[in-house]
Amino acid sequence: MKRVLFDLATLVTRVTVGVIFIAHGWQKYQHGIDVTTRLMAKAGVPFPRLSGLFATWVELIGGIMLVAGLLVPVAGVLLALDMLGAIVFVTGKHGLFATENGWELPAALGVASLLLAATGGGQYALDRVVARRSSQEMADAQIR
Repeated sequence: MKRVLFDLATLVTRVTVGVIFIAHGWQKYQHGIDVTTRLMAKAGVPFPRLSGLFATWVELIGGIMLVAGLLVPVAGVLLALDMLGAIVFVTGKHGLFATENGWELPAALGVASLLLAATGGGQYALDRVVARRSSQEMADAQIR
């Protein structure tokens, strides 16, 4: 029962966090790199164009990877680093509360991403399907 609960909780966390990242990445993509670069520069983010591209694509593709459960450890680490940058360069100076552009949302998303990186995508992830298929193919190859 504990394993089922863990896998369901992991699934819900992956999908929820992934959808939030997809929404934020899509928003940056829709604004365009020039607008995202200006916003990054205004916030004092170093290398604003590179940072804007990184944030846009990591949030969009990383969010999709979380939802699908594909390469969850890699996506989780990249998303956690993205949120660390958001805290250090943008929200950290505004206090805790999101209503004041504080760091609570990037911290929660970053910690959740880091936890997913450490635990993996769970039973209901594409990573699990790929691992099973690879194991079966290796076993079949050894039999021949």
